[in-house]
Amino acid sequence: MPPLITHVYTADPSAHVFNGKVYIYPSHDRETDIQFNDNGDQYDMADYHVFSLDALSPEPSPVTDHGVVLRTEDVPWVSKQLWAPDCATKNGRYYLYFPARDKQGIFRIGVAEGPSPEGPFVPDPEPIPGSFSIDPATFVDDDGQAYLYFGGLWGGQLQCYQKGNDIFDGEWQGPKEVSGEGVPAQGARVGKLNDDMRTFAGDVQELIILAPETGKPLLGDDHDRRFFEAAWMHKRGDTYYFSYSTGDTHYLCYATGKSPLGPFTYGGRILEPVLGWTTHHSIVEFKGKTYLFYHDCELSKGVDHLRSVKAKEIFYDDEGKIITTTAD
Repeated sequence: MPPLITHVYTADPSAHVFNGKVYIYPSHDRETDIQFNDNGDQYDMADYHVFSLDALSPEPSPVTDHGVVLRTEDVPWVSKQLWAPDCATKNGRYYLYFPARDKQGIFRIGVAEGPSPEGPFVPDPEPIPGSFSIDPATFVDDDGQAYLYFGGLWGGQLQCYQKGNDIFDGEWQGPKEVSGEGVPAQGARVGKLNDDMRTFAGDVQELIILAPETGKPLLGDDHDRRFFEAAWMHKRGDTYYFSYSTGDTHYLCYATGKSPLGPFTYGGRILEPVLGWTTHHSIVEFKGKTYLFYHDCELSKGVDHLRSVKAKEIFYDDEGKIITTTAD
């Protein structure tokens, strides 16, 4: 498919089915003179739009832009960089989760609540207690329990928490990660959400991905398979699929397990590299088909920080494995 949205640049699409429509919650790329660097400073996003569409097959229906639903200046604790968001619903309310740098330059995760999928959203005055890093992704299980997944290396600062989830170590900022012979990879973080959808029910824990050939955690030097950023969770039957980006090797991969908390076993690739430094995705079932939402830089002709959301149907084999695909 061509880009779904062409009047603005959008990236990091989180797609959900609400009220019979597909709603997309992306980040909003904008022009900047900031040069590319591994901290991601060139991704200088300052607000969020919400988009919706009625159909994806046989052709996507026209996309409705519901306008700006949250700005940097709306959130007291935020200094800059409203990066990849997500949304969830519970008890008739909608919750927009978003990462941003606080006044000290540390990424936290905030939440804003609204009455409908398109808002308006009112942000809490402080970030979620105990939250850190980037790329929040929500998953509400069949029993109603909600989970928040998050984390991203390098500019996402996940590697800065070697001393514990509540201790930020600035010495680890930049393109660093824990690696070396035999050193396990950094895992995404996951926490159960309370019924208020704005606080964690207990401690946040690390999500472990096992190598199928050894049954042991993937290693930090395994850049083709290890978690880097862009966590996503979906469920098919009784199997949980945790999917993510490998970052500097540009793959979208997945792992499967029998619990939303893991452990998970590496399953393979979902998407081969696209035009652009990395990609960020979501997976949603809609009208009996499964769709992958992702982004690339085709519309901007390769400008890394000006990306566009796309979608394509994906498939499973008879064993429930996702069939690896390429863009378009």
